[in-house]
Amino acid sequence: MISQDYLSDLFSLDGRVAVVTGGSSGIGRAIAGALARAGASVVAVARGKEQLEATVGELTAEGGRAGWVAADLGSREGVRAAAEEAAGVFGEPDILVNSAGINLRPPMSELGEDVWDTTMAVNLRAPFLLGQRFGPGMAERGFGRIIHITSQQAHRAFVQSGAYGVSKGALESLARSQAEAWSPYGVTVNTLVPGFVMTPLNRRLSSDPDKVAALAARTMTGRNGLAEDFEGAAVFLASRASAYVTGQSLFVDGGLSVH
Repeated sequence: MISQDYLSDLFSLDGRVAVVTGGSSGIGRAIAGALARAGASVVAVARGKEQLEATVGELTAEGGRAGWVAADLGSREGVRAAAEEAAGVFGEPDILVNSAGINLRPPMSELGEDVWDTTMAVNLRAPFLLGQRFGPGMAERGFGRIIHITSQQAHRAFVQSGAYGVSKGALESLARSQAEAWSPYGVTVNTLVPGFVMTPLNRRLSSDPDKVAALAARTMTGRNGLAEDFEGAAVFLASRASAYVTGQSLFVDGGLSVH
């Protein structure tokens, strides 16, 4: 059918290689699955081997092509080692998704340098280093997609944004800088901005029914986000369909940010 051929050509990721950090849980896992189902060979990068094995096992059982790398992205050495190992699974990536993140929420008056440094290392430095490793190669090959996962707290302060909000705001600025550098060579760089999503990262808030209901009421859809809500947006930003979209922040938040 014409429609199937058209959609396949526009959104297919056949022959592409994707690296997804934080790919074994939450939004990262959903995106890893979506990219694999769209045809990409996916390498999930995270700390926990058991979750990685479960994620990759699920994708391969469905007929996808997937592998994993266990790594700690909190150190420069860990990031560099993870990048080289990930590139060795299916080859140099065409798509990089930075979903790994930590969210420590001490009150600002108690925010110490250790929490600040740890947050910036994982949420900002690791995406920068991975971009420096993979972005130039994407540009040389004439195609690349870098997708960062940020947060409402990149744009507004609530529920103790602390260092997390700062790191995510900086990550959106990094996306614009990367887009400026590499978009002339076929590499688009964008961010997906979640609202409140029921994932392990938000376990502290999601365990409070009153807060969950209050956050849902702030949306236009009347519900909080689910990890699978990011699948379509991720495939779009990873595919040929988004060739003229770069340096942008796409809010996937049920309207929370404009309500």
